[in-house]
Amino acid sequence: MPRRKPQTSGAVEAEVRTRRRLEEPPRRRVLLHNDDYTTQDFVVSVLQQVFHHSSAEAVRLMLQVHNQGVCVAGTYPAEIAEAKAARVCELARQQEYPFLATTEPE
Repeated sequence: MPRRKPQTSGAVEAEVRTRRRLEEPPRRRVLLHNDDYTTQDFVVSVLQQVFHHSSAEAVRLMLQVHNQGVCVAGTYPAEIAEAKAARVCELARQQEYPFLATTEPE
């Protein structure tokens, strides 16, 4: 004999579906800041290696940093953005540049 599924109200079913949905993690922008010492080649290299930008896009963003003082290198979930910003700062310190990468909420 087939079992019957117990009847539930629509509100309960909606609540169950809502609980099953995963919330989008908070996203953050990674900002690169200009300074008077870091070379343009280094900035282009970081944009290609860490953020996987094409050569042309990396040059465009480097010029934006140079001319406007800051650029958005990318937008990522918070943990990834923080890791990428830390990686940029680590690479800069290895080359003895004062280059700065920060994050901000999207």
